[in-house]
Amino acid sequence: MKPFRIRVPASSANIGPGFDSVGLALNLYLTLDVSLSAEWEVIQHSRHLPVQADDEDHYIFQIARNIALRWNRELPVCRMAVQSEIPLARGFGSSASAIVAGIELANQLCSLSLSREQKLELGSEIEGHPDNIAPAVMGGFVISTANDYSIEWIQLPAPDVEVIVYIPGYDLKTEAARKVLPESYSRELAASASAVSNVLIAALSSGNYELAGKMMERDLFHEPYRAQLIPNYDDIRYESKKYGAYGTVISGAGPTMISFAPKGKGQSIITHFINLLSDYEVTLLQLDHGGATVDASSKHER
Repeated sequence: MKPFRIRVPASSANIGPGFDSVGLALNLYLTLDVSLSAEWEVIQHSRHLPVQADDEDHYIFQIARNIALRWNRELPVCRMAVQSEIPLARGFGSSASAIVAGIELANQLCSLSLSREQKLELGSEIEGHPDNIAPAVMGGFVISTANDYSIEWIQLPAPDVEVIVYIPGYDLKTEAARKVLPESYSRELAASASAVSNVLIAALSSGNYELAGKMMERDLFHEPYRAQLIPNYDDIRYESKKYGAYGTVISGAGPTMISFAPKGKGQSIITHFINLLSDYEVTLLQLDHGGATVDASSKHER
């Protein structure tokens, strides 16, 4: 087996009212460089990765081993060098990227020939929902939903906007962000929230970004409840809009926030926030259009 590289993008889910169904792939990456070895060895090269215990307890390895077992296969012994640009527990789908990487690792090592749809279904089963898994696998701008039998998804043209992210120095676990949500919604609220989501998707699909920005900021499903967990939530929304953003929302479960802005406006927004949020990383990101990829080039061997 020749050495190979797996690369999986980060993702931002929800985009406001697209709760648990809308996702964007972004150009921050989790990368695995894999080669055969005499014993299992996992080497980590990033501050964005959790503290590593025993090599065979590594989360990505566990995912890969479990997938292999479902096909009655055994993983060959490998050396795996892991790098990540994806901050943990910041709203960039770091767990989804790790799950997709583990599935692809088993796919490559055991020659499973999994389709993208199979990877999506396996990842969604492990993650519990497809909103981050779908863009991590497919790339781009993806709308997805799970039913009893399969994952339904559609990839829409990527929004022609600049993407600004506001990454704080603290994390927010998805479990904590889930706990503040109500157990149920009234029929009236659910109907209103669904209508806002429908208009958001229609506006993004038709290129009406002014309207999309308004709808992004009118979510009723999760942002009104999670805002209390995110310092500077109101200030970031207000200041980004003042400097030209279409709309600003929580990225995933937070605490990162994300803005869509007209082309050419992003840098001025970032410059404004350098002094306003000195303890944040405020930067432009690009959409990733390829999703998870495998490069079987020996040049990646380490």
